[in-house]
Amino acid sequence: MSKYKILSLDGGGIRGIITAVILQRLREAPGLSNFLDDINLIAGTSTGGLLALSLAKGLSPDYMKDIYEKEGKFIFYDTIWDDILDLGRIIGAGYKNENLKKVLKEIFGDMTLSQLHKHVLITAFDLDNQAEELSKRTWKPKIFHNMEGEGSDGQELVYNVGLYTSAAPTYFPTYEGYVDGGVFANNPSMCALAQSQDLRYFQTVTINEVVLLSLGTGTSLTFIKGQKHDWGYFQWAKPIIGLMLDGVSGIADYECKQILKENYFRLAPVFPHTVNVPMDDVNKIAYMIDFANKVDITGAINWLNRYWK
Repeated sequence: MSKYKILSLDGGGIRGIITAVILQRLREAPGLSNFLDDINLIAGTSTGGLLALSLAKGLSPDYMKDIYEKEGKFIFYDTIWDDILDLGRIIGAGYKNENLKKVLKEIFGDMTLSQLHKHVLITAFDLDNQAEELSKRTWKPKIFHNMEGEGSDGQELVYNVGLYTSAAPTYFPTYEGYVDGGVFANNPSMCALAQSQDLRYFQTVTINEVVLLSLGTGTSLTFIKGQKHDWGYFQWAKPIIGLMLDGVSGIADYECKQILKENYFRLAPVFPHTVNVPMDDVNKIAYMIDFANKVDITGAINWLNRYWK
């Protein structure tokens, strides 16, 4: 039986360096040096979207790890004056997106999605579809892809799509009306699985042929004490972002596990309970590299050798 191989990469800001390190470690495992070469579809959200686009261009996980190391502080650069102006993110995003745009343009230039070497699926959220009829004007999830045929986004510039998917609320401003796809699919596994069954692009791929590897970016153990929280907008504003991202990641994992059974594997490392790594914590880059190098990937290696090949 032929296999349709999907790699799905979560969002998580600077924590994407963990995914890059783990992918490189998997490539170095016996028998897996070429496991990235025959992927049929790479799905990504936010930092996972940037990794997906890079892998689809043919860049190595090691190369992307170096980008995170070298450019992380440049991308997440802030000034005291900017913090004063936006009142500590109360009335403005934490960072401008100009630096990220510069890095992405250096990597991809004017390449379009159709010029990538592999099929990609990148999530974003369109805040205004600008429909002429008011009865149809609304915000909506947007999945960018480079499948051939109707509805393809192959003409889109890669660096623009990278900016769409990584415009995380409160971290970066919106970009051309889009925000981070993490608001609905921080773990894009189910989006990728659904896409593989879209008859506009896949007339022959059945569920039984799909094998899907899903990678998280590291989870900080988070909870809110107490049994009752009579909170309003202000109290919920800060925790709701993390709650939303963790929640949608977990439900996508459950859904894929129930549908694909043994043809699905998720590796989502969890930080020690004493460690919290926000999406912009560039000061923990060295820690994250060390953490990723110590993550037990035995289960993923065994699964890849058994189900992926």
